[in-house]
Amino acid sequence: MSVVVPYGDGLYYDARPTIAILSEGQSGGALDLNGYFGLHPALASVFPLWQNKTLGFVHACGSPDPTRSHFDAQNFMECGTPGNPSTPDGWMNRLLSVLPGAHAPTQAVSLGPVLPRIFQGKMSVSNVSLGKNSAHAMPIDRPMVESALNELYNGDDPLSQAYMQGQQARKQLMSYLQQHMDMASQGAPSPNGFTDSARRLAQLMNDDPNIQLVFLDLGGWDTHINQGSVKGQLAGHLTGLGDGLAALVNGLGANYNDTVILVMSEFGRTFHENGDAGTDHGHGNAMWIMGGATKGGVIQGRWPGLDADSLYEGRDLAVTTDFRSVIAAVLQQHMHLNDEQLSVVFPTIPKADTPLNIT
Repeated sequence: MSVVVPYGDGLYYDARPTIAILSEGQSGGALDLNGYFGLHPALASVFPLWQNKTLGFVHACGSPDPTRSHFDAQNFMECGTPGNPSTPDGWMNRLLSVLPGAHAPTQAVSLGPVLPRIFQGKMSVSNVSLGKNSAHAMPIDRPMVESALNELYNGDDPLSQAYMQGQQARKQLMSYLQQHMDMASQGAPSPNGFTDSARRLAQLMNDDPNIQLVFLDLGGWDTHINQGSVKGQLAGHLTGLGDGLAALVNGLGANYNDTVILVMSEFGRTFHENGDAGTDHGHGNAMWIMGGATKGGVIQGRWPGLDADSLYEGRDLAVTTDFRSVIAAVLQQHMHLNDEQLSVVFPTIPKADTPLNIT
């Protein structure tokens, strides 16, 4: 509710006396979206995407599971099976398994030092970091180590095949990154952070047409203390997020027209601010949908309201749209999955309260 702000409801300001985002029309206030909702002003860099109708939101979205544990909620969202902790793989790995055609080593790319739950499973996924040391050599790149591993894993068994595919993908991605680092070295160094990573990701996607699926995780959103309003802790993180997304869109160029970007979190925050000028673990949230061919400029989903009877467990924004319904709509309308393929990705997909129009 600090990202897509219900500034048209006075209950919002009653519940958050020190951390609410100022109303639209006030200096430094929310950027008007539709006369009731506004965008946090720290996200001004992506506001033009709303205006050109390539950015939209699904509000009161999230998981139906009641957990307030970060670990459990993230696990359920990445596995795509809320309430079932025993699911062995992530929904993006299952998605990779149903995509048609030959699977290139770089078809799916995870950005970060560790392969996340969402990409774990039987399908091979490339794992690469896009930080300032992304193209630096690792122990596996040392000739003696690489030679020993190549000799050890040179068979037709699944482990050897996984190793060889991983090495091929790493070499290909590192080659692209090094090319761009060499070109940039003649000028000022690129800034650190998500914006820099987003630019590099756009370069990778433009250079390698095999890349179809990408996942990136950003932290720092657990604002129990001193959350801030139009400025402060949360605003600083939102500025970085917005600037990075804007850089990704700009970097993709024409490829943005064939790309859908989803931004989601495991749960929202409590409706009322706490005694430490922050918010605690909540329930309903807002999911972002971006893409050159998406039907943006609208806020989808059924808004449940903020009165006491409408709040989940009397404290949180209720969930009226299951996150799987949004992803399923993207997979059907953008990636053209049929019902059989979709059932592999999500064994259960609750029907959305209102139809979701993605593209």
